[in-house]
Amino acid sequence: MIAVGEKIPDVPLTTVDAAGTTESVRSGELFGSGRTVLFGVPAAFSPTCSDAHLPGFVAKAGEISAKGVDRIVCVSVNDPFVMTAWAKDQGVEGVIMLADGSALFAKAMGLDLDGTDFGLGIRSQRYASIIDDGTLTWIDVEAAPPDHEVSTADVVLTKL
Repeated sequence: MIAVGEKIPDVPLTTVDAAGTTESVRSGELFGSGRTVLFGVPAAFSPTCSDAHLPGFVAKAGEISAKGVDRIVCVSVNDPFVMTAWAKDQGVEGVIMLADGSALFAKAMGLDLDGTDFGLGIRSQRYASIIDDGTLTWIDVEAAPPDHEVSTADVVLTKL
């Protein structure tokens, strides 16, 4: 797993917004300058992700940004179409939705999760992190996918 003090890996990803606009980006570019709060979720539309994790960051986006954060990013191993539909469903504002369709980013970060037993295939672990100018400065990973204790927006606010 990536460690504090290491550079974020540079892989291709896709950003999406609630309007359906997509943009190809590289993680090295997206996270390379400024301060980013990045949180990973195992699956769009899953109960914990949709009922608690993402909504917490959407609700606290203003407070997080006020602490000097340039961007808040949610990443999931889903395609851009699913991420667009999820952003629309959740009324996402203030959070960049990032599609990691082939789990390249999750694997490069060492945060991939084998959800095959649950019919999900390779996914991302649930985590939250802070990235400064492309370098990981803080991360906490949940012990199990349904857990939602150490990666919440409230916890992130205490780390900023």
